[in-house]
Amino acid sequence: MFSDGDPSAKTDHGLMHYKKMRDETRLTTTAIGAVDLRGAGGNWATVGRRSRGGKRVHRQREKRKGKSVGLRIGTLNVGTMTGKGRELADVMERRKVDILCVQETRWKGSKARSIGAGFKLFYYGVDSKRNGVGVVLKEEFVRNVLEVKRVSDRVMSLKLEIEGVMLNVSGYAPQVGCELEEKERFWSELDEVMESIPTGERVVIGADFNGHVGEGNRGDEEVMGKFGVKERNLEGQMVVDFAKRMDMAVVNTYFQKREEHRVTYKSVGRRTQVDYILCKRGNLKEISDCKVVVGESVARQHRMVVCRMTLMVCKTKRSKKKTKWWKLKKEECCEEFGQKLRQALGGQVVLPDDWETTAEVIRETGRKVLGVSSGRRKEDKETWWWKEEVQDSIQRKRLAKKKWDMDRTEENRQEYKELQRRVKREVSKAKQKAYDELYTRLDTREGEKDLYRLARQRDRDGKDVQQVTVIKDRDGRMMRNGEEVC
Repeated sequence: MFSDGDPSAKTDHGLMHYKKMRDETRLTTTAIGAVDLRGAGGNWATVGRRSRGGKRVHRQREKRKGKSVGLRIGTLNVGTMTGKGRELADVMERRKVDILCVQETRWKGSKARSIGAGFKLFYYGVDSKRNGVGVVLKEEFVRNVLEVKRVSDRVMSLKLEIEGVMLNVSGYAPQVGCELEEKERFWSELDEVMESIPTGERVVIGADFNGHVGEGNRGDEEVMGKFGVKERNLEGQMVVDFAKRMDMAVVNTYFQKREEHRVTYKSVGRRTQVDYILCKRGNLKEISDCKVVVGESVARQHRMVVCRMTLMVCKTKRSKKKTKWWKLKKEECCEEFGQKLRQALGGQVVLPDDWETTAEVIRETGRKVLGVSSGRRKEDKETWWWKEEVQDSIQRKRLAKKKWDMDRTEENRQEYKELQRRVKREVSKAKQKAYDELYTRLDTREGEKDLYRLARQRDRDGKDVQQVTVIKDRDGRMMRNGEEVC
């Protein structure tokens, strides 16, 4: 027996009892952590055997590891990009979409262009009245572009490198009213693009295929889920056949959603699913969700489809802050920097042999003397007109569109149409006012600086690849490590 005055003895007895209990019940590590000693009498409480984690626990573990990059990739048939660039950028920013495949842009040309808020559109089109295809990227991924392939005004693809992972994003145009020969040519071009992509690289396709894959997946379980819409038609069968041919999966159909979040096209009495996101079957496990975004009015009939993808990589966060080296153009800043640098190097005139140490001293001195930038993006000079009045008009139009979707009355339709016309007028007036102010400033010194800055920005935005980071071999394959380059 233990005396009441010997608490250490009681504790020893409790520990012995705990070890005996652990051996008998073989509790998991998680359960052992929940065991609690309630007092000298060894009053134990356990949570028993339980699972080592669910989705939430796994997400927290992956977040702690820092080995994943989350992406939101979408697709949308915009109808036309004319007058919608800044509004589309606003929708992507609000909905947190990183990459968006767009169809039916109806822009003639083969280049890239900034659409505001840091988003950049890569597009291709041969006719300003029909077709056209493009891919919109968020600012942080623009410098990751390695290659842009423009096959036709219906087919194009981008290759990005995100933390060492090669991602091919493709945007494909619709096939509305096409002849069978033109449809076959479209699928042939699509097959060629897919066959040119190396096996180990990821592929995501955002498209308006103008086909219904249908509800249910009997006989096609390997390429699609059960959650389509209505019945399959001929164009939908072409989509399924393409997925089987290229070992891909129709992402939309794998996630059980309300019909409102599966329907991608609404017009009068028609409610169908014609816009799809496809990925390789082996990468389907990286897709955690996919649904239709409702309540937006940037496109009249089509709705944006967005999927959430997680790339398992070793991510290193880069700081956007930069040292203000341009201040060295000023004589007083240059003298102060030289003086502080000599002090940091111990008064030596000749630099030491260890360049790594010297470079770090120079960078640190530059940060202290010259300062660093805030890291915030400057206002896009091409969207000076994006003022509060314009944003309020677009917000009212969006609410009217949502109201009409919920209650299809003639009164709601007319209200939405009137707000559409009003938004066009507001945008036109705002642009004209902004350009008038710019023309007035051109006679001043500040205006000349704005003009040169705008010209440099347009030249930079028009380039597909911002900087060359890879080398290709004779076969066109990208060499990614030093051994291959040598």
